[in-house]
Amino acid sequence: MTPDHGDLLYEGKAKRVYAASQPDRVLVEFKNDATAFNAQKRAQLADKGRLNCQISARLFERLEAEGIPTHYLGLASDTWMVVQRVAIIPLEVVLRNIATGSLCRETPIAEGTVIDPALLDLYYKDDGLGDPLLSEARVRLLGVVEPEQLSAIEQLARRVNDVLQPLFADLDLQLVDFKLELGFNAAGQLLLADEISPDTCRLWDRRSSDAQDRILDKDRFRQDLGGVMEAYGEVLKRVQASCADPRNCM
Repeated sequence: MTPDHGDLLYEGKAKRVYAASQPDRVLVEFKNDATAFNAQKRAQLADKGRLNCQISARLFERLEAEGIPTHYLGLASDTWMVVQRVAIIPLEVVLRNIATGSLCRETPIAEGTVIDPALLDLYYKDDGLGDPLLSEARVRLLGVVEPEQLSAIEQLARRVNDVLQPLFADLDLQLVDFKLELGFNAAGQLLLADEISPDTCRLWDRRSSDAQDRILDKDRFRQDLGGVMEAYGEVLKRVQASCADPRNCM
C-alpha cells in the first residue's frame, strides 16, 4: 500500500523521501534497489525494501526504549516509514567491533581481530569524492560540525553500539560493524536517522563456522555469494523474536 504523500524531496540509493502533510515530518519509501562499490554494482532484489523497513522499525523502537533519540515515528505500510524531518549531517559514522573489510585492506590488522573499545571512523558523505575517510582535524577544517557536536555524535554512536551489540548477541548474531547517519531536527536535537538493517550493518551468524555461510548482510551481494534475501529474511525472523511489532503511524 502506498500512503498519501507530497512531492519527492530526495532519492538515494535505497530510499525515496517524500513530503508529508505535516511540515516537520517526511515519508520514507524503502526501495528494492541494491548497490555496492559506490553504486558501480547494481541490482533489483525483490522484497529487499520490505525486509529493511521492518528490521529498521523494530530496531529503532528498541533503541528508543533505551532512551536513544531517533527520527523514527512509525510505519505507514510494510515499506514506508514516517520520520521526523532532519537536516542530515554529511558524515557517515562507522563503528567497528571486529576487524574486516576496508580496515583490513588498509592496515595490517588481521581479519577477525576484536576491537574493544570499538573503533569509530568518520567518512565524508560525497559520492563524487568516494566518501573519503576523515580525521578529526579534517572534520574541523571542513566545518561540518562544531567540536561539541562531534563529541555528541561519538557519544550517541557508542550508545547505539552498547544497545545493539548485546541485542544481536542474544539472537546469535555478531555485530561486526555498522554505519550510522545522524541529523538535527527543527529544534536542534541530534537524532539517529537513516536505517539500521543488513544494508548498513555487518552481521555474522554465530550458528555457523563457515566464513561465507555466516554472512547475513550486504556482503553477500558485494561478494556474489547469493542468498541475499534469504539472509535478510533470517535477520528479520530473529529480530521479530526479540522485538515487538512496530507501531503504525498513519
